[in-house]
Amino acid sequence: MKYKNEGTIDRLIRFLLSEIFLLAGFFWLGGLEQILSYLIGIVLLITSILGFCGLYKLFKINTLNTKPTSKWFKVVAIILALLLPTVGSYYSAFFTKKFFLDDYNRMNNYYKQTLFYTGQEKRDEAKSNYDKLVIEFASYQNKYSNYRPYTLKQDQQFGTDLTSTANIISNLKEDVYTGDLKLAHTKLESVRPIFQDMLKRNGFSMLAVYLVDFHDSMEKVITASDNKNPSGVIEAYDEADQKLKEVENLANDEGIQNIRQRLEEVLSLAKENKNDELSDKAAELKSAFVKVYLNRN
Repeated sequence: MKYKNEGTIDRLIRFLLSEIFLLAGFFWLGGLEQILSYLIGIVLLITSILGFCGLYKLFKINTLNTKPTSKWFKVVAIILALLLPTVGSYYSAFFTKKFFLDDYNRMNNYYKQTLFYTGQEKRDEAKSNYDKLVIEFASYQNKYSNYRPYTLKQDQQFGTDLTSTANIISNLKEDVYTGDLKLAHTKLESVRPIFQDMLKRNGFSMLAVYLVDFHDSMEKVITASDNKNPSGVIEAYDEADQKLKEVENLANDEGIQNIRQRLEEVLSLAKENKNDELSDKAAELKSAFVKVYLNRN
């Protein structure tokens, strides 16, 4: 283009701003805000490359400087232009993932508490945590229905998961408030595999994922124990043992060691055919698990 009305510094600022808006649109925004950020970024990018701004011409503005640009300025400009998208992409990917996990864990904490108290049939505590879960999940769903952090960009199942979970939670109110808390607990359990699958397919190697994997296998051991079925305990143990080893590979603190001890004690009782003691020991196993799970993200 023969006619230019932007100076070198003007063009550099436009180019850097275009990178910021494009990064914001890709990593941080969703819906209409994302579209606007992309449009502004593209306009700034094009005008910085062409050196011409239509608004400048309309308002008779000209920042063009006829003096030659110094060599050092060009070097610094190139470094900034390359550094911003590289560093910006890295930290945007990191922090959007972190903020997503913060939002998830805040919501999931009320889910875990509601699940625990419905299982314990403690209605007042269950109601209190259920009300907080409804609020937190609505906020979580509203935010991530329109916006996807980078780590979830390719997850086509995520929207369906949000809808399914919302339906399960909203239909629990009557059971939690006045109905069968055990039934509410069972229904609420169906949310856990949805969360678990979502985290796994998006590459979240969280300890909680492995804990809930172990939980499924542990429940088989507990069920066999409650039924005074030693052979069933021994059969279920192998799977639970393998799942617990996956947990131990990530962390093996006192709480997890306590889970391991209780699991081994259940197995020992089953091998010795001490059927009357199985159920109580299995309850200790579940209690040890709950203590760890409620304090882990």
